[in-house]
Amino acid sequence: MKSEQTAQPKLYIGIDIHKRSWKIHCATDLFSGKSFTMPPKPALLETYVKKHFPDHEVTTAYEAGCCGYYAHRSFESYGWRSLVVNPADIHRKGKERYTKTDKIDAQLIARELKDGRLDGVHVPEVEREQLRSLFRRRNDLVKDFRRIKSYIKMQLLYFGVSVPEEFDNDHWSHNFRYWLDSLEFDHSTARESLDSRMRSFRFIDKELRDVSTKLRAYCRKHYKKDYYLLRSIPGIGGIVACGIICELGDLRRFNNVKHLAGYVGLAPGVHQSGDNQRHTGITMRAHRLMRSYFIEASWQAIRTDPVMQAYYRKHVGKNVKSIIVKVARKLLSRALAVIKTEIPYAIGVVE
Repeated sequence: MKSEQTAQPKLYIGIDIHKRSWKIHCATDLFSGKSFTMPPKPALLETYVKKHFPDHEVTTAYEAGCCGYYAHRSFESYGWRSLVVNPADIHRKGKERYTKTDKIDAQLIARELKDGRLDGVHVPEVEREQLRSLFRRRNDLVKDFRRIKSYIKMQLLYFGVSVPEEFDNDHWSHNFRYWLDSLEFDHSTARESLDSRMRSFRFIDKELRDVSTKLRAYCRKHYKKDYYLLRSIPGIGGIVACGIICELGDLRRFNNVKHLAGYVGLAPGVHQSGDNQRHTGITMRAHRLMRSYFIEASWQAIRTDPVMQAYYRKHVGKNVKSIIVKVARKLLSRALAVIKTEIPYAIGVVE
């Protein structure tokens, strides 16, 4: 009797990706499979699958991390289905929570993939991913800028140098910089130390300005419509608009504000047991960079938009941090609305 294949066999590949090697676990729809280690090259995995699992429908998954989406795009080019997953979405049961090796991680990914319990994160197109790298470079420069300013203030404090009252603020004017350059110390070594820090300060300051200018120029040129729609909202300036475009991508992909708020991390956390229910504040799972940008932009929105100001005053008396999160959620809703309707925001229009 001749047997015929009635369904295409399936192959599930869990990958624990690292810089120097990949730990692979292959499982089929019938068998648990095996684990092995290979060099970090997608083409070698394709060769292995073609040799040992011909005619299988292949699905791969690996955790999002430092290795980016290169492997994912390579797998999709082979005609495979590929997922890049959030590590927090991989369910661990019992002792799996206390034992962690590369082999176990690959097995868990393959198991969850086979059981259909994994959803992939959003993978941006290459152009937007590389634009995002420029935005994150600017964010790194902001951190460096704050750090070098703190070092300079630390040195002044250490040597007992008092900053004049007109300069004692976060804005470092040119007059303040000239004052720093003209300071005299008992010995030249302290002056050399401060000069070195000032050179770093000026270099980072120039880099930050240049990167910010190029980032805004690129978004104005290539995402002109979305950029100016977002800029029409009080509180959202050029850098925040660029951040939304770079980090969140096309907001039209979100079904509603609840979906978007959950992605950014401006959704409430809830804990319920029986009749007892309590709110645990905003969710821990978030796009932390963009959440901080929206909260920062909310303070500016309160100052410039009477509608936002009235909304803020309505909640006065509560925890200030809770109120500003509410304002940030409202600002997020506005951002989604102007992109989806493609109508610029107008102050005073009933929302």
